[in-house]
Amino acid sequence: MIILLDLNGTIATDGKIKEGVKERLSILKEKAEIYILSADTFGTLNKIADSLDVKGMKVDREKYGSEKIAKLKILEKLKKENPDKKIIAIGNGNNDELLLKNADLGICVIGDEGAWTKTLLSSDIVVKNINDALDLLIKNNRLKATIRD
Repeated sequence: MIILLDLNGTIATDGKIKEGVKERLSILKEKAEIYILSADTFGTLNKIADSLDVKGMKVDREKYGSEKIAKLKILEKLKKENPDKKIIAIGNGNNDELLLKNADLGICVIGDEGAWTKTLLSSDIVVKNINDALDLLIKNNRLKATIRD
């Protein structure tokens, strides 16, 4: 399993990692590869990724014309390189819409910043905060209860 996390608005607010995220990611690292995706506008991606002991991946919006397309290209590359792994994407903004829509499981976090409506509609699951999203992945019965038909 691969988990792709948006940085600002999803796991961080105003550049600060949300309480409880580090502890949950340390549990998830045992069963998944975790990447934080960011345009790194404030130059904090590597510092934050290192502090959480996960991989930071800078989104090259200039190369693809938009951050939304750049995130989609990262997802497509990871799918191609890891055909046997499920990819879960978690985000909230306009720039996360295609990422959540095309991931194996897209989770939209409403959070402190709210969520872009098209991103919300392109996701499979909507949660109120990042810790709820991560708990779905840690506590599998919660996820099963949400997606069963």
